[in-house]
Amino acid sequence: MEGKKLYVGNFKYNTTEEQLKELFAEYGEVVKIDIIGDKGFGFVEMSDSSEAEKAKEALNETDLDGRTLRVDEAKPQKPRTDRRY
Repeated sequence: MEGKKLYVGNFKYNTTEEQLKELFAEYGEVVKIDIIGDKGFGFVEMSDSSEAEKAKEALNETDLDGRTLRVDEAKPQKPRTDRRY
């Protein structure tokens, strides 16, 4: 795995940054957490790619509050094109 930022999806809308930090901290240093609104997904950035890989392997398809987490390497954000005709 190249990156150290992970996509985390399918968690409950009321999941907090603190809950995710506690979960991912078992696999290394959590640098940043971004929960995207009340959408049930977000991003967790680890301090290095090996920690991110460990977390991904350990937590993908595991249960958090009755929901099966989806954890994968985050893809780079595509540049936005704001074309309105």
